[in-house]
Amino acid sequence: MRTERILYLRNVFFWMLCFVAIVDAQSPGSKPQQPTNSKTFRVAGMVVSAADGHALARANISLTDTKNPQNKQLTSSSETGHFEFNQVAKGKYSLVGTKRGFISQAYNQHEQFSTAIVTGADVPTDDLRLQLPPAAVLSVRVTDETSEPVRKASVMLYREDRTTGLRRVVSFNGSSTDDLGSCEFAHLSPGVYFVGVTAKPWYAVHPATMRADGQDDPSASEVHSFDVAYPPTYYGDTMEPDSATPITAKGGDQLQAEIHLSPVPALHLVFHTADDGSQGIRMPMLQEVGFDGTELKPMTEIRNVSAGIFEMVGLSPGKYKARWPGSSPVEVDIATDGQNLNEVRGEAFSTISASVRVLGEPKLPQPLYLRLRAADGNNGAQAKVDDKGKASFANVSPGKYNVFAMTFGTSGVKPYSVWQISSEGNVTPGTSLNVPAGSSLTVSLSLVSGMVNVEGFAKRAGKAAPGVMIVLVPKDPDENRDLFRRDQSDLDGSFSLQGVVPGSYTVVAIEDGWDMDWSLPSVIEPYAKNGQAVIISDLHEHSVKLPEAIEVQPHR
Repeated sequence: MRTERILYLRNVFFWMLCFVAIVDAQSPGSKPQQPTNSKTFRVAGMVVSAADGHALARANISLTDTKNPQNKQLTSSSETGHFEFNQVAKGKYSLVGTKRGFISQAYNQHEQFSTAIVTGADVPTDDLRLQLPPAAVLSVRVTDETSEPVRKASVMLYREDRTTGLRRVVSFNGSSTDDLGSCEFAHLSPGVYFVGVTAKPWYAVHPATMRADGQDDPSASEVHSFDVAYPPTYYGDTMEPDSATPITAKGGDQLQAEIHLSPVPALHLVFHTADDGSQGIRMPMLQEVGFDGTELKPMTEIRNVSAGIFEMVGLSPGKYKARWPGSSPVEVDIATDGQNLNEVRGEAFSTISASVRVLGEPKLPQPLYLRLRAADGNNGAQAKVDDKGKASFANVSPGKYNVFAMTFGTSGVKPYSVWQISSEGNVTPGTSLNVPAGSSLTVSLSLVSGMVNVEGFAKRAGKAAPGVMIVLVPKDPDENRDLFRRDQSDLDGSFSLQGVVPGSYTVVAIEDGWDMDWSLPSVIEPYAKNGQAVIISDLHEHSVKLPEAIEVQPHR
């Protein structure tokens, strides 16, 4: 009986619960229950090698909220290369993969740009393909005229770079050869590289060619055959940087480069200088001219022949930059033994004193820096603006510069731009500043902050176009190169050009435009003709949305 009673009560209780549930579900004020994951999304796909497409197991994958980097999820790929994130909120995310032996890479990355994963925007996010390029390795071997290894040679690795919108070859890494004449550069990302070598023959002897009385020393001819030098030599066994053979590295490449050095008769240069009593002996400095303004220090010696007379020995013929203290460097072709360096002097340095104000901001941001950029794209001097708005540049070479400014804070780099420059009562708009030789300029700079973001969408034949290069082109681009902004369109075709200062611009979207010299007017103007114009005029505006989508233009 007791057991039957318990079963009876249990059944009654069960049916009561069912009745209550049915009544609640049918009541007018009730809401239908939603699945717990109705406001979350799934991000999934494969991580593969960019070289051959094979799946990468046990790769580390991160998914980071672009607006809130603290919101980050981590996972690793399966044995088949599959990865997935569930319960992802609506938003934009950076998808990054890392694996030993591969270059860390964001989704569809180009330079410092990548395509963000957009959830909740009616674009698929569950069949992504994250490609990681395998690291390349470059082995360099340096040999002499007898094919013997050259020890302790200085090896410079250069890389082709377009981050400023102009093709430049910049210094990337350096090393020295071991006892076998070899060195290695590992973990290289795909790109175009160049290699240059400077070295000194182990048997070289550089006798003084002058006596203390300033006359030629005839005894120097006895060891003339050992008075040799190696000219700087680039891969392809050429002494000219412009003739160097490029090395194209692809993911996973095991590359080798052999460079052969051949000695040439060494040159001796003479210069006269004296101790001025305050700064000591002021000696010239020679640097060999390399790629795009890069300079190599030659392996030379300087000897004091007599009072006020010096001799620089061990030089190979070639192009150099000669720099005397207090004057700008000047390029000189040294080809004759016994050349007098006193005849090679650049123009006098200049100084710049600047006062700075930021339009629309009551206080100057700190720290605030000014920088000069020469017409060839190379950065010149940098100066910090003090709390009174003053900055100064010393030893500035004469020439034309663009002036730009920036501040570094907890949120990263905030760009500023020069709105106008005032000097000696003359006011000029823009960023250009001409610096005469030997001048002492006093200028006033009015800056505007890059507070505005220009937002829009890129489309291709009416559909979202992810992974496209977006360029904000300023009016008169040759004079305002620091006003260019770039971005890469996200998975839904959206983009945001950040830190834009007031001015007139054109926005363009270019397919596969990453290898373009996009800041050259002759290159970008054909695209700008078909772009969308935008004018930023309000200093207090934070976001400007383009009224129409930008149509993607093919790479010409």
